[in-house]
Amino acid sequence: MKHLVVLTGAGISAESGIKTFRDADGLWEGHDVMEVATPEGFAKNPKLVLEFYNQRRRQLHDVKPNSAHYDLAGLEGKYKVSVITQNVDDLHERAGSNNVIHLHGELLKVRSSKHNNSIKSWNTDLILGDLCENGHQLRPHIVWFGEDVPMIENAAEICGTADILLIIGTSMQVYPAAGLMHYAPPKTPIYFIDPKPSIDSQSRLTVIAETATKGMKTFITLLEQQ
Repeated sequence: MKHLVVLTGAGISAESGIKTFRDADGLWEGHDVMEVATPEGFAKNPKLVLEFYNQRRRQLHDVKPNSAHYDLAGLEGKYKVSVITQNVDDLHERAGSNNVIHLHGELLKVRSSKHNNSIKSWNTDLILGDLCENGHQLRPHIVWFGEDVPMIENAAEICGTADILLIIGTSMQVYPAAGLMHYAPPKTPIYFIDPKPSIDSQSRLTVIAETATKGMKTFITLLEQQ
């Protein structure tokens, strides 16, 4: 089987009703990201930060995967598929994808505020006083601005083995994730699905200027024509 590596971002979940990370005004769900997505914000007002992610977790329970998620999972019958996502939702897994790496963490997990490797599943609200086994406050298992991305090296290695690289729902402007496409072997074809792409098709890069759900249909058609 050929190895299809897929880099996904907020755009693939937007059609399920999950807002993209930041609106045009630079806010995330009406909040300054520095207040709710940094270690400093958590230290300053942990109650606000915990409630912000509680709201995101509740929202996640009310949405479902869309056809782009399902189409991607369906390709596992013909390809070895590795999904590397910047998203913190679980829509890829719910659609049936079996090999998903979350670069920026997961909403349905929490971890110790002192021990990064003390991680547990969490489906309900997280409040002050919820502690890890060592007595430290639990925090969202989210990679905040200013924090290391622990899975980035693993993701780079996976991209280095790609026979086909698909980028969907992300502008690839946020580093270090944006650098992952450059780890693909020199002759690996790259497909980029984005309704408003900032680049044009060139040499091995094919741009599909469509939404995630429509673009996945086009991408599958292109694969079938190979």
